[in-house]
Amino acid sequence: MFQKYLSVITILMALLIGSFGVVSSSVAQTKGEVPGSALGIKSDSDLWRYVRTGNAGTSQMKDELAAVMIQSEGDNWRAFRNGPLSSYGAYGLAIIVALLVVFYAVRGRIKIEAGPSKEKILRFGTIDRFAHWLMAGSFVILGITGLNLLYGRYVFIPIFGKEGFATITAFGKLAHNYLAFAFMAGLGLSFVLWVRHNIPSKLDLKWLAMGGGIFVKGVHPPARKFNAGQKIIFWAVMIGGLSVSMSGIALMFPFQTSMFSETFAMLNLVGFNLPTDFTVLQEQQMNQLWHGIVSLALMTMIIAHIYIGSVGMEGALDAMNTGMVDRNWAKEHHNLWVEEEDQKASPKPAE
Repeated sequence: MFQKYLSVITILMALLIGSFGVVSSSVAQTKGEVPGSALGIKSDSDLWRYVRTGNAGTSQMKDELAAVMIQSEGDNWRAFRNGPLSSYGAYGLAIIVALLVVFYAVRGRIKIEAGPSKEKILRFGTIDRFAHWLMAGSFVILGITGLNLLYGRYVFIPIFGKEGFATITAFGKLAHNYLAFAFMAGLGLSFVLWVRHNIPSKLDLKWLAMGGGIFVKGVHPPARKFNAGQKIIFWAVMIGGLSVSMSGIALMFPFQTSMFSETFAMLNLVGFNLPTDFTVLQEQQMNQLWHGIVSLALMTMIIAHIYIGSVGMEGALDAMNTGMVDRNWAKEHHNLWVEEEDQKASPKPAE
């Protein structure tokens, strides 16, 4: 009988001790401790604080990024890409399309007020049109494939499924990488051909003050071969295109550039106080964000350019299709250029 009671007491004590251990372990873990009376990460809080800030340790792997256990900036990169970049980019594209629809409904198509004439004048030669369409055609494909990388999973996965989206994106990535060089070639050729016509002048201020004549009928501000609006687009495309090309190259050949460190260092020479000590992974993250920001800004602007150069203005598309434009159209929108061309065709005799 005594042994029976002893066995019961032993079992009860074991259950009591086990319960106490579970409770103690639970309490300890909620306080950041680990079972076994060990201090866990509290034993070296400085080490974990050092690791959490993205500092590198040591690793036998050849990849220098392997020594970084936690890259905190990745959270910031993902939050900005999936947050403000995606949201504001979509808002910008939607707003410009909406504004153009409203503008077309109110203003209508900008007609040739004097009516089309039977006379044509050469505006752009073959090399000019080649440069334009090389740059424009590649940019459209780059824009579509780039938008797929940013928004495609929301649009195409519900339609084509994950496998279909993966196939579309794989081919899109190849097109994006290779056609980028066609865009850069068109960009450089266009700069060489047109930079002399796009130097700002006082005449541009008058054109801008008159709204370019696109808002009010009967208003035709003087302009040479390129008006102020076209000059703004030219320089925006040249500067933005160069910037997006450089960040794109950095993304195609990762961990080999330090453009942000070098750019910030140059800005610091003129009074800025920007950080310059970036890891190669931080450089890549900033390249990707900058690439997206500039690309979306260019797309928003180019949508307006495509509108005014096609359905928005009568006769404008001929300039890049055949190169020949209606003389009345040219006189209304580029009157000083027409005078210059007429003088070339029929020079005044020397006195």
